[in-house]
Amino acid sequence: MNNLVLCTYHNQVARLVMNRPEKRNALNSEMVEALKDALYEIRLNTEAKVVVLEGAGDAFCAGADLAYLQKLQNNTFDENYLDSSSLKDLFHQLYTFPKPVIAKINGPAIAGGCGLATVCDFSIASDNSTFGYSEVRIGFVPAIVMVFLTKKIGEGRAKELLLSAKILKASEAANYAMINQVVSQDKLEETVVALAENLAQNCSPQAIQMVKEMFFEMPTDYAKALDYAAQMNARARATSDCKKGINAFLNKQKIKW
Repeated sequence: MNNLVLCTYHNQVARLVMNRPEKRNALNSEMVEALKDALYEIRLNTEAKVVVLEGAGDAFCAGADLAYLQKLQNNTFDENYLDSSSLKDLFHQLYTFPKPVIAKINGPAIAGGCGLATVCDFSIASDNSTFGYSEVRIGFVPAIVMVFLTKKIGEGRAKELLLSAKILKASEAANYAMINQVVSQDKLEETVVALAENLAQNCSPQAIQMVKEMFFEMPTDYAKALDYAAQMNARARATSDCKKGINAFLNKQKIKW
C-alpha cells in the first residue's frame, strides 16, 4: 500500500481514505491496487470490525482517471481485460467483504466513484454530494458497476440512470435507494462514527459475516434458496457468537463483542 490510500484504526473501526484530492480521488491502476491491498489488510485485522471508506478533499471519487484511460486505448484487448478485471475484483472484494463497509460521501461520487458508494453496505452522504453514472457522455460504458447497481435498485431504475447519465443530488440518490442517508455536511462525521461504533459494539461479527454471505450466495431458485436459508440457520446456532449472545440475553447481561 502507498500514500494513494491511507488506512488508520480507532475504536474497532478501520478508516480507508482515497488520497488523490488533486484528482478528486479518481481511480487508476495504482489506486485500485492500493485499495485492494488495504482491504486485505483490514480483513486480517481481528480488531477492526467495521470499515469506513471516504475520499480526501472535497470529493468522494470522480470515477476513472480519464488521462489513465486514454493511455489504455493503445493497449491490446487482453491488456485492457486484465486492467478491467482488477477493477472488477475491487468491487467484488467490497461487495463480499466479511465486515460492514460504510461509505462516507463528502462530495461528488461520479461514475466508478458512484459505484463504490452504492456497492458499500451503508452509504451516508452530505447534502452537497452529487451522484451519477456519466460514462455514456464520453462514449464509455458503466459495465462493472451495472451488475451491482441493477442488483441494488432494479433494472428499470438502473437503465434510467445508466442510459441518461443524469447527475443526482444526494436527496435524489436516496430516493433511488442508491444511498441510505443524507445529512448536513457538519453532521456527516458524527453520523458515520455513530453508525460504525454501533455496528462494532452491538452487532455480532460472526452473524454479520453470515448475513453478508447470504446476500451474494443465496440461490435464485425458490426451493434451493429456502433450503440454503435453513442450512445457514442451522450453522448460525453452532457459532460461538450465537451461544454467547443467547447466554448473555437469558442472564440479562450486556454482550461485549
